[in-house]
Amino acid sequence: MLFSYFHEIYEGIKRDKPLIHHITNYVTVNDCANIVLALGGSPVMADDHKEVEEMVSIASALVLNVGTLNQRTIESFILAGKKANALGVPVVLDPVGVGATNLRTQTLQRILKEVKLSVLRGNMSEIKNIYGQDGKTRGVDSVDDSLAGGKEIALELAKRLDCVVAITGATDIISDGEQVFYIENGHKMLSRVTGTGCMTTSLIGTCVGTKKNPFHGAIMGTAIMGIAGEMAYEALEQKEAVGTFRMKLMDAIGSFSMECFQERGKIHEA
Repeated sequence: MLFSYFHEIYEGIKRDKPLIHHITNYVTVNDCANIVLALGGSPVMADDHKEVEEMVSIASALVLNVGTLNQRTIESFILAGKKANALGVPVVLDPVGVGATNLRTQTLQRILKEVKLSVLRGNMSEIKNIYGQDGKTRGVDSVDDSLAGGKEIALELAKRLDCVVAITGATDIISDGEQVFYIENGHKMLSRVTGTGCMTTSLIGTCVGTKKNPFHGAIMGTAIMGIAGEMAYEALEQKEAVGTFRMKLMDAIGSFSMECFQERGKIHEA
């Protein structure tokens, strides 16, 4: 039954080529744009406060990523987020490095207060910080990868924020406040390429841009990245390493099929 929902999302992406508006960080912006294109969507990376409301008005989803936030983009986050809410455009938030600085934490608190999210995606450290646990963040690196309590955190935070929560890691945890699913795809080399978390958020944005259930979109986008990571690693030849892996990751997304998803997806209810 779940696979039929994923198939509808996939067909929607290929048919409609949803426009995914990003206000994202400049470390990974090119990879995020290309990953959306590879899956079948259409990315736009407009972040000036004078045009974000107009741009989100023609978008299918809005992706907010605070990785390299500044005063200009903070204003854009709020303006675009509120406009998206008014128009019914789903909003996906990536709280990169929340807890590392006061500005970062305060910005996340403001977004969560003023913008209604469809999906919140982060690593365990970031999600635990938002939840109010003892997760600590150093730069953008997760320093608390324990999955203990992850199911409960995802479930309770999803209820509190009334949105889907996706915790990505060795085992991904996705909850809509009622159900919890685990995804056990992926490869450790994904952690050696900067921006794979950001790219996962962009894949989720592309999936929810089909206007289907954001819970199913979050599961699908997260699983696609994990499966692509496995495929990219398997395609490496002797002495090929991280640089080639990054290229093959994009190739894997570009050649992705629902047959591959059904064959390789390791998705199960908690």
